[in-house]
Amino acid sequence: MKNKSDYKEAIKHPIFSYIIQAANALNTETYVIGGFVRDFLLQRNNKKDIDIVAVGSGIELAKKVASLLPNKPKVQVFKTYGTAMLRFKDVEIEFVGARKESYTKDSRNPHVETGTLEDDQKRRDFTINALAISLNEQNLGELLDPFNGIEDLKNKIIRTPLDPNITYSDDPLRMLRAIRFASQLQFHIEAKSLYAIAKNAERLNIISKERIVTELNKILLSEKPSIGLRLLYETKLLHQILPELTALQGVEYKEGQGHKDNFFHTLQVVDNIAKTTDNLWLRWAALLHDIGKAPTKRFDKKLGWTFHNHEFVGSKMVEKIFKRLKMPLNDKMKYVKKIVLLSSRPIVIAEEVSDAAVRRLLFDAGDDIEDLLLHCEADITTQNEEKRKKYLNNFKRVRNKIKEVEERDKIRNFQPPISGKLIMDTFNLKPCKEIGIIKDAIKDAILEGEISNEYQASFDYMLKKGAELGLTTTNNSH
Repeated sequence: MKNKSDYKEAIKHPIFSYIIQAANALNTETYVIGGFVRDFLLQRNNKKDIDIVAVGSGIELAKKVASLLPNKPKVQVFKTYGTAMLRFKDVEIEFVGARKESYTKDSRNPHVETGTLEDDQKRRDFTINALAISLNEQNLGELLDPFNGIEDLKNKIIRTPLDPNITYSDDPLRMLRAIRFASQLQFHIEAKSLYAIAKNAERLNIISKERIVTELNKILLSEKPSIGLRLLYETKLLHQILPELTALQGVEYKEGQGHKDNFFHTLQVVDNIAKTTDNLWLRWAALLHDIGKAPTKRFDKKLGWTFHNHEFVGSKMVEKIFKRLKMPLNDKMKYVKKIVLLSSRPIVIAEEVSDAAVRRLLFDAGDDIEDLLLHCEADITTQNEEKRKKYLNNFKRVRNKIKEVEERDKIRNFQPPISGKLIMDTFNLKPCKEIGIIKDAIKDAILEGEISNEYQASFDYMLKKGAELGLTTTNNSH
């Protein structure tokens, strides 16, 4: 935490001298506010986004600053919101006029009136984001903190400047932002505020799916995502966003046999994967890897609790979730589906690592094999040290076998050496199901190790398979 004497140090970036000059020329009271100030005080590296509030016209101030800058950047004006934005070097600066806000029940878009600096600080979401530093010559560098945000920073508390019930009901996105900040900064949400989030949870339905996912992604990308995910669960927000995930919570007992709580296991897996990679989509795969367990849960008198085929069911559910949340339906979704579908495969083959099983795994996982193995290692959440050691050793064997098979058989992303066109020419065929049967048979024979992954062996196998199907070759085939 920075000392009071250090506040001028916050405004050393060259952009501030231009803003101060423009504010003087326009005789406009001006402050830097929000995340930039918060992160400076926390000694977090955030010099990319700067929010400037003007007691007057933010748009006029932005235009004046742009006219003074050497590169005369373009000013983007958002008239509806009374804001303007420009870029200078590596920084994005947003200008807004100080304002009061009032809300209607069915929208998070406020009715806006001009106001004082204090009005503007009141409308901010949290006390730690209401801190402002003066850019006015008479009190340059002075910190204005009407809601004790400095104390909340010291005590690691997320609190709203006004009644949290009003703050969250007015703009329900702030509920997700509170949890996101708690997760990113590892702060606590003040009790009244947490209660207000739970009370207003259903207001989330007026927020667009895209906005919700933006906050969810930031929670998933935090150092310890389970902090945010647990808060989403406790406040019942997660039940609205991802009911497939909350359905995993709880332990059921039958005939003295229980299963683990798959929801809290999932949170542990996400934390484990967060320690090894900042790949957002692998973190999504960790979050969704067990969602097929709720619909496939059965009790078998001989076997106990089973979740047969949960990976296949879960991978199908991924697409529905991505569609519902308006997430990308491109290769990112396909990647998450693939990791969920294959999430148990390396675990299954770890006990008895056969060449054929490894070849099939390499073929199915392709370039994502390393990410899949990272996921499987993160999936080990047992507290039993002996079991943990055993599982990790098994994976070491799988990794070694993969390396050995990969070097020898070149299976990853392989295309069988025989094309559909060659099969058609050899047997004088038009497009038909037999071509697919022969191609699959060659692929399976290579993966099972019956034939080598080369042209001649595959060609001979094609002739054999064709003969079995009653096909005859043309005279010039070979």
